[in-house]
Amino acid sequence: MQFLVGCSGFHYKHWRGKFYPEGLAVKNWFAFYCQYFSTLELNVTFYRFPKLETLQDWHKNSPANFVFSVKVPRSITHFKKLNDTSRMLGDFYGLIGEGLQKKLGSVLFQFPPNFSYTEINIQRIMDSVDPTFENVVEFRHKSWWNDEAIARLGQRNIAFCGMSHPDFPDDLIANTTHVYYRLHGREHLYASGYTDNELKNVINRINETPASTKAYLYFNNDIEGYAVENARSTIRIAESH
Repeated sequence: MQFLVGCSGFHYKHWRGKFYPEGLAVKNWFAFYCQYFSTLELNVTFYRFPKLETLQDWHKNSPANFVFSVKVPRSITHFKKLNDTSRMLGDFYGLIGEGLQKKLGSVLFQFPPNFSYTEINIQRIMDSVDPTFENVVEFRHKSWWNDEAIARLGQRNIAFCGMSHPDFPDDLIANTTHVYYRLHGREHLYASGYTDNELKNVINRINETPASTKAYLYFNNDIEGYAVENARSTIRIAESH
């Protein structure tokens, strides 16, 4: 099993003094992050379409084996909910493919709480994604946690994102060869950490998935720097297994 462990974003002012040295210039934060992690989930793309030059800079300034997972803009997933977005999504795929090249990992579609499991919605997902990319879907409506949805997405090689979140099941779902798991804070959203035993449990569950060969784990519990601490612990635990 190949483990790719990192954080959901790196540009957090409240990490100064907890992760980034007090005197380190902001422009050097990404390079510092790359000293400890080999992957990053780009959340900034959720809020706006990235510029090609920005993606190319990340590609150029990261180590050779670095992997970026990229979140699809909310204009596609939240505002339009994949309705009449083929051109927008095609442009996005083209941008990240050209900008990040072989360093592009998964493409994450996070859907809003009012996007429930319906035949129309699951068909829209399956018809919209570009199968030449490694696609992942994260839902915020509990209706998606059902065997039929998970299986149908897996048949299209669309990974069902498992998560640790106060309001949703923490199932680790392996319906493709790439497992994707996001940790938002189990007790308090974005604001609680994980014990080593909890992290070991996640690693053990991933190792028990028979058909998966690669696992992405991203920590989104950025408050108080929990994400950095937990991600570093997870790397250590994974390497010891």
